[in-house]
Amino acid sequence: MSDTRRRVKVYTLNEDRQWDDRGTGHVSCTYVERLKGMSLLVRAESDGSLLLESKINPNTAYQKQQDTLIVWSEAENYDLALSFQEKAGCDEIWEKICQVQGKDPSVEVTQDLIESEEEHIEEMPETSPLIDLPTCELNKLEEIADLVTSVLSSPIRREKLALALENEGYIKKLLQLFQVCENLENTEGLHHLYEIIRGILFLNKATLFEVMFSDECIMDVVGCLEYDPSLAQPKRHREFLTKTAKFKEVIPITDSELRQKIHQTYRVQYIQDIILPTPSVFEENFLSTLTSFIFFNKVEIVSMLQEDEKFLSEVFAQLTDEATDDDKRCELVNFFKEFCAFSQTLQPQNRDAFFKTLAKLGILPALEIVMGMDDLQVRSAATDIFSYLVEFSPSMVREFVMQEAQQSDDDILLINVVIEQMICDTDPELGGAVQLMGLLRTLIDPENMLATANKTEKSEFLNFFYNHCMHVLTAPLLANTSEDKCEKVVGSTKSNTICPDNYQTAQLLALILELLTFCVEHHTYHIKNYIMNKDLLRRVLVLMNSKHTFLALCALRFMRRIIGLKDEFYNRYITKGNLFEPVINALLDNGTRYNLLNSAVIELFEFIRVEDIKSLIAHIVENFYNALESIEYVQTFKGLKTKYEQEKDRQNQKLNSVPSILRSNRFRRDARALEEDEEMWFNEDEEEEGEAVVPPVEKSKQEDDFPDSYEKFMETKKASAANGANGANSKSVAAQTSPATSNGSSSKNTTLSTAVTASKGSLVGLVDYPDDEDDDEEEETSPRKRPRLGS
Repeated sequence: MSDTRRRVKVYTLNEDRQWDDRGTGHVSCTYVERLKGMSLLVRAESDGSLLLESKINPNTAYQKQQDTLIVWSEAENYDLALSFQEKAGCDEIWEKICQVQGKDPSVEVTQDLIESEEEHIEEMPETSPLIDLPTCELNKLEEIADLVTSVLSSPIRREKLALALENEGYIKKLLQLFQVCENLENTEGLHHLYEIIRGILFLNKATLFEVMFSDECIMDVVGCLEYDPSLAQPKRHREFLTKTAKFKEVIPITDSELRQKIHQTYRVQYIQDIILPTPSVFEENFLSTLTSFIFFNKVEIVSMLQEDEKFLSEVFAQLTDEATDDDKRCELVNFFKEFCAFSQTLQPQNRDAFFKTLAKLGILPALEIVMGMDDLQVRSAATDIFSYLVEFSPSMVREFVMQEAQQSDDDILLINVVIEQMICDTDPELGGAVQLMGLLRTLIDPENMLATANKTEKSEFLNFFYNHCMHVLTAPLLANTSEDKCEKVVGSTKSNTICPDNYQTAQLLALILELLTFCVEHHTYHIKNYIMNKDLLRRVLVLMNSKHTFLALCALRFMRRIIGLKDEFYNRYITKGNLFEPVINALLDNGTRYNLLNSAVIELFEFIRVEDIKSLIAHIVENFYNALESIEYVQTFKGLKTKYEQEKDRQNQKLNSVPSILRSNRFRRDARALEEDEEMWFNEDEEEEGEAVVPPVEKSKQEDDFPDSYEKFMETKKASAANGANGANSKSVAAQTSPATSNGSSSKNTTLSTAVTASKGSLVGLVDYPDDEDDDEEEETSPRKRPRLGS
């Protein structure tokens, strides 16, 4: 058995019925000559000293708890426990104990003492009390406290004591004594009452909780728990519950039973979370019934509120009423947030009915209003409510926004409101933006979209999203990578640009790129259409120049996902647009630093080599090999050159085997094959995804005319951007290369600075799209930046 499995903590029970840690060591079960029998030995892991030596007696009752605990008593007031690090170790020692005692290892208690107790109880007359309780008097409090704490280690005695307390109405008598002790300032008696009430809670009986948590008794129970003997001064829990904690009725609750249940649940939750100490590993099951008591109270509260449609209708009416003041609206939103949190306790079918009731009453239009408000607290609570709805039913939210699109402008659509809240998050760490991004990803995830014979939710919603929402999501990305937002390196003739991205903006762009990367993986056709139409990958790769490495890695990850699809349409787009240039520049600028950026770039090229993506290999070798051949600490680039030469040799062999009369027609056939490939791509994607062909993304605004909320967001960043701007760091560029050919055949010299011009009618010569009002005319006609080769 390994040392880890043998590792245990040794505990003993002290006079206050608290478990003391005696140390950590390794346990073994072996024969001890001095004790004349098999014994449990624990030696300290620090110095090998003996922590425990205990003979396994045939009549000792051992108990196995929670898979990793073995508990037993060696004398009347001396209890021991071993807490194992691993279940396997506990099982092995338990088997050896049972073997010594002749017991079946499948039992969890060796039963000896418990059986004798049961036999003794069975012999008693039925009319005899199971446990004799002392009379409820001041001078008996210490005796009562000892009795209550002594039964906690025996499940049967706990049951008998609980029955006795219930039958004799004992708890109310104890609480009357509490009032007497407090009036007399009898500190010793109050300390005993603390131990008694705490012990009764640990009896874990719902029938006792009903008495203790009634309106008549609960504040006295809280009062008893204020007098912890370990504290120098009693706590003031009752003062907090009666004076500090205020119950707010956003709408008056007429049902007195409902109001009482809400008060009770809050107070019991306070007792569990605040007053009672965190239970030890041996006590964590003692309060399971208390947890269940709170759970069922919450279920009852939600059910009663849900059935009162008049109450909920009034809440919704006030929430959406423009005349409602901000404080009132904040209270209403917080009410719904807590209401939805309570609903998580419902069974699935009841939770389904609950959210359908909220949808019927208009929760989504109400959220659309409050999420656009200036109050940060209201927006935060509304976001939490929205997360409950998205988690429950993304389809319900999608159906609402698609219906809404038929009647509203894009700017006020619920999803666009969510996107704008993500973009405009003022938190420096963008905590709210991260939460909203996760919700958006759930909404656009095809995995949770329904497909039926008559309706394909995936096709309909993605058409809606790319036509009405995608321009809002990509607005910050396009704004921060446009030519007028990037600046040339100061004092350099290089054509590299540096993005003016402060840390918060960089975090936001990283979140947007994460969503776009998700789209590349899951929205094959729609995102492909959008990337081509916007020349999006070129804009993303501008971020390879960011001073924030995490943002450069996000841009690289976006390109890696595209290449990972091994789609020749994407590959032609990349090669025609010369889009490897910023990646290779980033690798060369990184120099000899062995970091994540270096590894990620090399992994990208290694993937191309291993997957033998011929069009990309040819483009890389022919245009960039001279700049990369000096990198020898990996064999990736030499491997690319080898693959390129092997393919070239195969092509030459094929050409030589073709009769000369056919060679003159070769290029005409290839051109026709290319047209057929492009036509096949559209057909394949329709069959692949089961979607209708999506028209090119609709354009309604110029590229620099983004939502007003984003412009306001960018204005607030000017000061921080100025403070955070670094001095322009010079970026090295790849040196001029000649074609990398192995056979010495002459070909036209090419350079990394070859201009790549994208025209409006034909984007990098791949496919025609209708005019795009979003693209700036200057950007469309100006030649691409020319990097230089050479160190």
